[in-house]
Amino acid sequence: MLDTKLYTLLKVAEYRNYTQAAKSLNLTQPAVSQHIHALENELGVRLFERLGNRLVLTRAGEKAVSAARAISTLYDNLKYEISDSNYGVKELNIGITHTVESNRISEALAKYVSENRNIKIKLITDTQSKLRSMLKNYELDMAIIDGSVSDEALVSKLLDTDRLVLVIDPSHPLAQKDSVTIDEIRHEKMILRLPGSGTGNMFLSAIQYKDINIDEFDIILEVDNIATIKDLVRQRYGVSVLAESACMDEIMKKKLVALPIEQLNMKREINIIYTKGFQYEAFADEIVRTYRELP
Repeated sequence: MLDTKLYTLLKVAEYRNYTQAAKSLNLTQPAVSQHIHALENELGVRLFERLGNRLVLTRAGEKAVSAARAISTLYDNLKYEISDSNYGVKELNIGITHTVESNRISEALAKYVSENRNIKIKLITDTQSKLRSMLKNYELDMAIIDGSVSDEALVSKLLDTDRLVLVIDPSHPLAQKDSVTIDEIRHEKMILRLPGSGTGNMFLSAIQYKDINIDEFDIILEVDNIATIKDLVRQRYGVSVLAESACMDEIMKKKLVALPIEQLNMKREINIIYTKGFQYEAFADEIVRTYRELP
C-alpha cells in the first residue's frame, strides 16, 4: 500500500487548506497536520508556507508533489497490471494532441484494438506540453503528437509527416487555384487555432521567418476546437490554416478545399513518444504498421 502521508500531501496540495484536505480524506485536521510534519521531517525540508489563510507550496514542496503524483500513478498502474493479468487484458492510456485527434490516427487505434481484444485504449486529448508532463508522471503510457520533441527522457518514433494548408470553402474564389500567396490571404477573414497550439505556433513561426507580423492578417476569431473551425469555414465565415490531415475527410468529400501557401514552409512530423524503458515498445511499432496499412 502507498504511504498514506503521500496521499495527504497530494490532497493538501490540491486544496491548499488542512481542513478541506482532512474532510476529503475523512481524517481530523490534526492528523493531516501530523502527516505533513512527519513528511517534512523525513525529507528535511519545508513543504508549505502559509500566506494569509492559504498554504503555498515551497520549491521543495513542488518537487515532492510531482514525485508523489508519479509514485501514486505507478502504484495505480501496478494494481491495473495485476488486475489485467488475471483477465489477460492490458489497458493503455494514450495522449493525443487536438490536431492529431482529427485525422486517421484515431481510426488506426480503433482498428488495432478491434483486432487485438487483449488491448484496451483510453484516449486523453490535451496540449503537447501537458501530455509530455503526464508521460513523465507516468499518467500516460505513450502520446501521439504533432511536431517533434527534444527531451532526453523521451523516445520519439516517426508516424507520419503532415503540412499546414489554407482551408477554404469550395465556393471561395481561390478554390480553383493550385496554391495561394501570402498577399492573396492577407485580407481574408481568418479563423485560427488559439495561440499556443501546435498549429498556431507553426503558422506564426512560418510568417515571422518571412518578417511578417501576425497583425497584418485579418483574424476575426480564434478557436481551440478544430471541428468548430471547419464548420465555420464551410459556412463561409472565413478561411483557416489547419493541418491537411485534420481536414482529409472533408477534402475527399469535396466539402473543403486545401491549398498550400507559397513562400511558407509548414511541413511537420507526427510522432509517437514514450518514456525510455517503455515495456510496450512493440505496441508503438504495431500502431505505426496499422496506421500505414489504412486505405
